[in-house]
Amino acid sequence: MGDPVTAYTARLQQQEQEIQSLSAEVESLKNLENVEPSQRLEELREENARLKYRLNVMKRSLQEEMTHCGKSMLNINQRLQDVFGEAIRASFPELDNPPLAVTPNQQAKFGDYQCNSAMAMAQMLKAKGTKVNPREIAEKIVQNLPDNELVLRTEIAGPGFINIHLKKVFVSKLLSSLLLNGVQPPPLAARKKVVVDFSSPNIAKEMHVGHLRSTIIGDSMCRLFEFLGYDVLRLNHVGDWGTQFGMLIAHLQDKFPDYLTVSPPISDLQAFYKESKKRFDEDEDFKKRAYQCVVRLQSKEPDFIKAWNMICDVSRTEFQRVYDCLDIKIIERGESFYQDRMTRVVKEFEEKGLVQLDEGRKLVFVPGQSIPLTIVKSDGGYTYDTSDLAALHQRLFEEKADVIIYVTDSGQGTHFQVFLAAGQMIGWYDPQVTRVEHAGFGVVLGEDKKKFKTRSGDTVRLMDLLEEGLKRSMDKLKEKERDKVLTADELVKAQKAVAFGCIKYADLSHNRINDYVFSFDKMLDDRGNTAAYLLYAFTRIRSIARLANLDEALIKKAAETTEILLDHDKEWKLGKCILRFPEILQKILDDLLLHTLCDYLYELATTFTEFYDSCYCVEKDRQTGEVIKINMWRMLLCEATASIMAKGFDILGINPVHRM
Repeated sequence: MGDPVTAYTARLQQQEQEIQSLSAEVESLKNLENVEPSQRLEELREENARLKYRLNVMKRSLQEEMTHCGKSMLNINQRLQDVFGEAIRASFPELDNPPLAVTPNQQAKFGDYQCNSAMAMAQMLKAKGTKVNPREIAEKIVQNLPDNELVLRTEIAGPGFINIHLKKVFVSKLLSSLLLNGVQPPPLAARKKVVVDFSSPNIAKEMHVGHLRSTIIGDSMCRLFEFLGYDVLRLNHVGDWGTQFGMLIAHLQDKFPDYLTVSPPISDLQAFYKESKKRFDEDEDFKKRAYQCVVRLQSKEPDFIKAWNMICDVSRTEFQRVYDCLDIKIIERGESFYQDRMTRVVKEFEEKGLVQLDEGRKLVFVPGQSIPLTIVKSDGGYTYDTSDLAALHQRLFEEKADVIIYVTDSGQGTHFQVFLAAGQMIGWYDPQVTRVEHAGFGVVLGEDKKKFKTRSGDTVRLMDLLEEGLKRSMDKLKEKERDKVLTADELVKAQKAVAFGCIKYADLSHNRINDYVFSFDKMLDDRGNTAAYLLYAFTRIRSIARLANLDEALIKKAAETTEILLDHDKEWKLGKCILRFPEILQKILDDLLLHTLCDYLYELATTFTEFYDSCYCVEKDRQTGEVIKINMWRMLLCEATASIMAKGFDILGINPVHRM
């Protein structure tokens, strides 16, 4: 059975059209004497009224069900868009896709949200030859607002802004639902498959600061999609194939002749790589042997596959140290995985007549793109273009991905633009159906605003950076004398939370598209929009319940029985801020810019501080320090704030501690 609301709405629209045509007929006959209104017209009007009544009843019950029965958090902005969208369509049915703009109000005195559609609608009507004042449009929208559960009143301001005031009882009920059900994501229309390609270091090379951003941003995107209920595949597209393995294997054979029986003690793979590269550049005989090793590796000779695996394993161990520190879960699927698939991809492009030969190379020209793809080199070898096309094909057709996101630096933007356009050209996917996106990011700069390097000019090793973070974090905690109040175990937990949390947050709190300056001093500062400030704020909020001797069970019981009062301005401000969480997540889902979540968490923490400074949660006797009164509805606001902050931290990959 179809949706009854949709069916009734369709019948109503059909009747409205019939009524209009019959009304026009009656108007044309008005000049004639004694014309009775059409009986059919009267019957239609009666049935129309009945249908409208039943439709409104059904809509109201649906609204109540959405608001009260679901365990999911309600996106208030989305709900307001539904309400105002309906009013706009009822007011101006002649407009196709009228603009719908609902935003939180920046100034509390003007209300809680604002609908700014009237001005843009006036422009649309003007283009159709109808001149209407935006204020009149706003008035008509307000007149046509359907019955709803959340709007207390509206006011029209300025040229046609509609200021929206929410009902306090509505906000209070949503907060109670949050406390009873936990922070639950909004319901998903369909559970889509999402592939996120991130981190992607190269085998035989150390992970450096350049991999830091891809790893942190990609992990956070995965956490967001996972929380929202998507089926997420986290992929590490490591560079584990190619000509460099020929020189590494040849060097391995020379340095450790018995490598097949005794595992070679390569502790510093970076130095091993540099040694082999030096020989490759300077020794012609070694270079020839290196090329022979590549051929034998590509032919999958067992001894060469074993040597290749050994080199890969040394790298994997190093990568895993970084992933363990940053709590990253990822599945390795390197370029080697796609070797056989590359041949099939080249064949498909050839069969479709999309390949051009150029001095032995096979090129693919994509209309509208400035450079071609090289899918086969003149020596018959494959390129990054080939492996990326093969990976795209595998993800679309074998993984059946609905969303594919590549998290790499913006310098690779042109490459992604061209090979993704090639994927569309050959008919692998339609961007209207499948979302395939390059989420690019800027580079990490040193405090001198130049590319982040060591003093000797080398790239900064990621493990060195993380160890430096741990050292500085401990220094900071000792400076604040936390070592005197925390147990040894609590101190180490706090050290890791601050060190890795600060490194992640410093990255995520900047717009990923921009370059950002890496500064331990700034990221460990506990003032301003930093992880250090937010982690301290979180532990402070959690300590309020301990101060009042309230455990989880008591808070849960209070949430079932206590109405959350929002009479004080700061209570009201905090309550609304807490409930903006779902709309923040929706925005990030649309644009993949995670700094929005950081900005929101900072706003939530500062809004909480305003509330806590103005509203007593726990009242104590000034002489004895004994608790004399607990304002339970305010304790519930504390708990709701902490719950949202904890979930926000989880999405950012930050691990808060209860004592710090």
